[in-house]
Amino acid sequence: MTHAKKSKVHQLIGKGVRIACPDSIQVGEDVDVDKISGDGVVLYAGSQIFGNATVISSGVKIGLEAPATVKNCQIGSGVELRGGFFEEAVFLTKARAGSGAHVREASIFEEQASIAHTVGTKHTILFPFVTLGSLINFCDCLMAGGTDRKNHSEVGSSYVHFNFTPNQDKATASLIGDVPRGVLLNQPPIFLGGQGGMVGPCRLAYGTTVAAGTIVRRDELRAGRLLFGGLPQDGNIPYQPGWHQNDCRAVVNNIVYIANLMALYQWYGYVRSQFISKDFSEMLLAGLKEKLNWAISERINRLEGFCHKMKEDLAGQMNTQRNPTSSAIKQQQELIAKWSQLKDLFDRFKAENGDEHHRDAFLETIRKGIMKSGPDYIAVIQQLAPSDGALATDWLQGIVDHIVKDALNIIPSFSH
Repeated sequence: MTHAKKSKVHQLIGKGVRIACPDSIQVGEDVDVDKISGDGVVLYAGSQIFGNATVISSGVKIGLEAPATVKNCQIGSGVELRGGFFEEAVFLTKARAGSGAHVREASIFEEQASIAHTVGTKHTILFPFVTLGSLINFCDCLMAGGTDRKNHSEVGSSYVHFNFTPNQDKATASLIGDVPRGVLLNQPPIFLGGQGGMVGPCRLAYGTTVAAGTIVRRDELRAGRLLFGGLPQDGNIPYQPGWHQNDCRAVVNNIVYIANLMALYQWYGYVRSQFISKDFSEMLLAGLKEKLNWAISERINRLEGFCHKMKEDLAGQMNTQRNPTSSAIKQQQELIAKWSQLKDLFDRFKAENGDEHHRDAFLETIRKGIMKSGPDYIAVIQQLAPSDGALATDWLQGIVDHIVKDALNIIPSFSH
C-alpha cells in the first residue's frame, strides 16, 4: 500500500467511514475526502473511489455484492451501489444498482430509481421509482411514470434499447413518458416486458404496457395501450445501408426529446434548488445540472451527426438509379440547409424559462409545501393539489411546445 493510498483510506476511516478491509480499498489521490460523508458510509472490500468531483453522502453503501468502482459520481443519501462500474453519474436518495452494473456518463437516477444486476446505462435518466430488471442495455433514454415504489414504471429483464442504426447514427434517444407531467409523480406507470426491445428514437405515452418479447418500433402517444407482437415476418430483400427512411419521425422525436431535457433543466434550476438540505446538497444539484447539460449537448451533437450523414447519403442516392420520393428529398435537403439555424435555436433555448406567471405561482406552492413538510422532495411533490400540479405542467409544457414550434418553423416540411 502506498503512503498516499494509506493516507486517503485512513482519513476516511477517521471520518467514520466503515472499511473492514483497508488493504482492499483504493482511493485516488484526486479524491476530496471532504466530499465524502463519514455518517453511515460503508466501503466493502474491493471498492475503488476516484475523481475530484466524487460526492458520497450519508448512509451510502458501495460494493456489497461485488467489487465496485466509482469515478466522479455524485451520490445522495442512502444509495446502494452493490457492484460494477459507475462513472460521471448522479444517484439521488435511496437509488440502487445491483452487481455487474455499467453506469456511464450523464446517467441520472432520481430518488428510489433502481436497476438489478448486469444493467448498462449511458445518457439515461430515470425518474423516481423507475425500476429496471436484470441483463438490460438501456442507454439514451428518459423514463418516467408511476407514483411510488408499489406503482412504478418498470423494464423487464433482458431488455434492449437499440440506439445505433445500420446508417451508423445515434440520433436515437427515446422518450418514455415525458417531463412536464412525469416530474409530478402522478402519472400511470409504463411497463416494458422482458425479452423485448425498443428501436429508438421512440415515444411512449403513460399507461403503455408492452408485452414480453415485443420489439417496439413505432411511437404510441395514446395513453393506456397494450402493445404486443412477435418476431418480424421472414424476408430477404435488397438493402443498401444509408438509405434513410422515416427521417421526419426521427428528426421530430429528437427535437421533442431535446425540448423535454431543456424543460427538465429549468425544473432542476427552479424547483430542485428549493430542496437543498442535508440529504440534497448543492454539490448534488450541481451534478444534476452538469449531467443534464451534457445530455442536451449529446443529443444536439447526435442530431448534427445525423444531418451530416444524411448529406453524404443524399449525394449517393442522387447518383444512383434509386428513386427516392420527392417529399423525402425535400425534407432531407431542407434539414441540411437549415441545420445551422436549428442548432442556433437550440443554443438560445437552453436558457428558456417559460411562462413566469405559471412558474412563480407554482414555486409559491413549493415553498408552502416545504414549510409544511420540510425539504423532502418526494413528500412535497406527492402532496401537491391537482390545480398546483397543472401550473407546473403548463409551465414546462410551454417550454417544450415553444422549442418544438420554433424548430419546426425552421424546417416546415417536417411538421406534416
